[in-house]
Amino acid sequence: MKQYDAVIFDWDGTIMDSTQSIVSAIQLACADMQLPVPPRERAAWVIGLSLESALYHVAPDLPADQLSAFVDRYKHHFFQNDQTIPLFEGIPEVLSGLKEERVSLAVATGKGRVGLDRVLQASNLQHYFDMTRCADEAKGKPDPTMLFDIIHGLGLDPDRVVMVGDTTHDVVMAHNAGIDSIAVSYGAHDVDTLFGAEPTVLVHSVEEMSDWLSGRLVPVVR
Repeated sequence: MKQYDAVIFDWDGTIMDSTQSIVSAIQLACADMQLPVPPRERAAWVIGLSLESALYHVAPDLPADQLSAFVDRYKHHFFQNDQTIPLFEGIPEVLSGLKEERVSLAVATGKGRVGLDRVLQASNLQHYFDMTRCADEAKGKPDPTMLFDIIHGLGLDPDRVVMVGDTTHDVVMAHNAGIDSIAVSYGAHDVDTLFGAEPTVLVHSVEEMSDWLSGRLVPVVR
């Protein structure tokens, strides 16, 4: 079993159970802008991308001069409850266990810095992470820049780093950075979609993810 010196986590849909809140905020923002309201599957697919990129994919025909208003409407709806969205059960224990094993922890997220700092403080998880990178500080997923920033910033060996995320954007970003990936199927993207991106391994719960990272489980990739 391969042992990792560092684990880089996505946030939404991986650490925090925020998929439905993001989908709802996208749908409400579309309604505010008098745009077609996307079905859940389409709205969920863009989770993990930078906000501007995500909203562009939702409404590609929106005039460029209206994008700022669209972003503002999304933030209006999402920030109403982002600090009360629960973590997935078991996440604090996973992070604590990894830190006890002297594993470096980081976050690479499509969230902006303000949004990530809000939920880090609200969830009281900030002390677990050695470094965090956001989509408004570097190129967004699936570009690997956020991962390169973390790897270089913490002085890590890429062969001993793994990315954990719930979307194909996370998996492809890991591929682009040349590191392993763990796809989790309890977030935004379903099993078949994730499997198509060819993660190193695919797990179906926080418990399975924890067991894989600690060497207690060797699951099939699907």
